[in-house]
Amino acid sequence: MNLFLASFLAIYTGMHALVFWGMYPLLFGHRALPTLTGVWMALMVLAPVAVRVLDKAGHNPVARALAWVGYSCMGFVFLAFSLFTILGLWDLAALGLDRLGAPNLTLHGPVSALVVLLLALGVGLYGLYEAQNLRVERVLLQTTKLPAGVARLRIAQVSDIHLGLLHREETLAPIISHLQELQPDLVVATGDIVDAQIDHLDGMSELWQRLQPPLGKFAVTGNHEFYAGLGQALQFMERSGFTVLRGEGVTVAGTLTLVGIDDPTGDSQNEAGLLTRHQSALFTLLLKHRPRVNEAAAGLFDLQLSGHAHRGQIFPFNYVTGLEYPQQEGLYSLPGGGRLYVSRGTGTWGPPMRVLSPPEITLFEIVREQPQP
Repeated sequence: MNLFLASFLAIYTGMHALVFWGMYPLLFGHRALPTLTGVWMALMVLAPVAVRVLDKAGHNPVARALAWVGYSCMGFVFLAFSLFTILGLWDLAALGLDRLGAPNLTLHGPVSALVVLLLALGVGLYGLYEAQNLRVERVLLQTTKLPAGVARLRIAQVSDIHLGLLHREETLAPIISHLQELQPDLVVATGDIVDAQIDHLDGMSELWQRLQPPLGKFAVTGNHEFYAGLGQALQFMERSGFTVLRGEGVTVAGTLTLVGIDDPTGDSQNEAGLLTRHQSALFTLLLKHRPRVNEAAAGLFDLQLSGHAHRGQIFPFNYVTGLEYPQQEGLYSLPGGGRLYVSRGTGTWGPPMRVLSPPEITLFEIVREQPQP
């Protein structure tokens, strides 16, 4: 944890330093502005740590207010950092060309700094809106594995809601309303339903209890269930009516087979062995928080549902998450005939904004494959 905190503070301080460099032409010549800006940036670097300290000390209203300010600022700083990085790279290239006798093409100055800051502000404000613009993604799949008498199976997936200090009833209530309107046969949650600050969830179990799909609600753990404290996270999910699958499988009403595994933050599990033990002639659904495919499990499931990567959440961070999770959004065909679907996530983590990665509920319609003529 100390290494993680030190790494976070170092990286976040470096981002602020580059943004300070980028906006300095606007501050130059003013007696107090550079100092005040530096002090504000230092406070924002420490804000995530202060949020955790205040929350653990029981100062919930102050912690929540600081979280909204600090995490929103984090999103704006990331956007400004991305733009100033491009500006800095351009100027480095221009300086190199200048030494070769080319005209001076450097752009760093008051005008470019103002344009970058206004653009970051505008995109960030849009990101706050996009984070509230919940979409329903519909995926139609054909299979020969539905039992007799079942022509269609509707499965709704939610993932990465991060209920906790920032996201509470105002986040969960619209999600429940959408799910009720969709009328799925089964609801699955693929991890990170709760966040690290879990003691603010009173009343939200009752919201989940309003949702009673015919085939039930099932979930697996994500890394944040472990960060929040696994015991209390599981208690919340069970009070909410979810059956949490932790390295186990179940046949649901003779209709499909569900297999779920823990996030690797907990114990590692023999995924292929688990799927082998639960092989059946029914459609097999694998719930797994992280969008990684185990080659040893090829052909042992029909559909893997995952989340975790948020598709980067804020463009262009998707290029960073893509290095670790190249399959981070949508439907993919896998060797052995199975498929992987990766949700962008239904909530947000950190900055309460999304840019080019809107939140989603995914509705899968599994239909009986028609014979070829």
